[in-house]
Amino acid sequence: KNELMHKLTMIALKAAVQGAQAIMKVYEKDDFEVRFKNDNSPLTEADVNSHLAIERILVDTEIPVLSEEGDEVSYDTRKLWTKLWLVDPLDGTKEFVKRTGEFTVNIALVEDNYPVLGVVLAPALNMVYWGDADGAYKSTLHKKWLKHSPMEVITDLDPVKLGKSEVCRFTAVASVSHFSPEDANYAKLLQELKGDIDTVSVGSSLKMCLVADGKAHLYPRLGSTMEWDTAAGQAVIEAAGGSLLCWHTKDRMGYNRHDLTNGWFLAASKGVDANDYWLISHHEEGEE
Repeated sequence: KNELMHKLTMIALKAAVQGAQAIMKVYEKDDFEVRFKNDNSPLTEADVNSHLAIERILVDTEIPVLSEEGDEVSYDTRKLWTKLWLVDPLDGTKEFVKRTGEFTVNIALVEDNYPVLGVVLAPALNMVYWGDADGAYKSTLHKKWLKHSPMEVITDLDPVKLGKSEVCRFTAVASVSHFSPEDANYAKLLQELKGDIDTVSVGSSLKMCLVADGKAHLYPRLGSTMEWDTAAGQAVIEAAGGSLLCWHTKDRMGYNRHDLTNGWFLAASKGVDANDYWLISHHEEGEE
């Protein structure tokens, strides 16, 4: 089983590099078109090109692909899938448009409703994180990775194992583009509980990578996300010994649900028990 997992991790890494290369071609242009989807979220040609590049590679595994930029698939069809790829070809499009560099490619393999492997690649930061049954790792991408074939890029990775906390003060992660009143209230309660805390703000799935990497203890998300936003990050966090729990069930976040919108969640790094941090927020989820 591990050998197959290793093979699928390699394929996911290759697909992420291919998607990232497609993104950077657009990112390096002086100008690119930004359209808006029905939910008012931005969409660029980078999102679409990355989706097509990733799908071309993953389709060969004969495992169905559910991508933010792909076709909608009815739950009646999806519920029969025991395995699927969950893909966000460009997570953090707002950061991409603002050119902050804090955007990622997310690819996760979900098996029996839980992520078993995940890849999060931040092309503008030249960083990739991944996790599977063998543990969680990060690597810098070598300088000329945009010019090389995905296979060469992967062969050149220099993996560093994740999971050991290096931060002394209690550190929580906050979203850059989506900080809600609930989040602000939670941060206040956390401060009361822990005394002085540090907060780091970063875009996209990089928040989950900070938790996996032990650079932050906690990432509370008191707002909605989609399954493809979190599955890869959750796989990396869990492979590093941490957890990502659903606020509603107080249990591991599951995937390929009828409703692809995630509720609130709490991600905790290795050695931190998320159950110590269900701080009661004035606006409990679902209450107005």
